[in-house]
Parts: sequence; C-alpha cells; structure tokens
Amino acid sequence: MDGKNRAAIKPGQLVDIVCKQDQRTGRLTRGMVDKILTRSEWHSHGIKVRLANGLVGRVKAILPQNSDSEGNSQGPC
Repeated sequence: MDGKNRAAIKPGQLVDIVCKQDQRTGRLTRGMVDKILTRSEWHSHGIKVRLANGLVGRVKAILPQNSDSEGNSQGPC
C-alpha cells in the first residue's frame, strides 16, 4: 500500500520512508511511525511522518505489522 492517503497511516505502523536528502536516489528507510506531520488527507509525494527514531520523511510504503525487518533502518536522514 502506498503512503499517499493520511487515513491509511497510524502511529505505530511499520513504513518505508524516503528522507529529503535521499529523494534523488530513492533510498528508503524503514521504521515505526511516531507522528503524522502532514495535515492534509492526501499528498501526491506521500504523507510526511516522524519515525520513532526521530527521522522525518515521506511514506512510500506501508508494511504489514508481522514483518521481521522492523529494525533495518538504512541510515540517518
């Protein structure tokens, strides 16, 4: 599921985000949503969130909760 609809994203969900400096490369960072930062219900580039580890980026994919790769962040944003 993509991250363009705010209603689909909840705090505590496992997501893949792209950080600002990774937009050109498309490198994704995985983590748990701490806070939803975008106020609108839809955004063409993805809803902006803050992860539990403090990184901020736009959601590119919402992952199933039973995924074992929760801690596989690829680096700081």
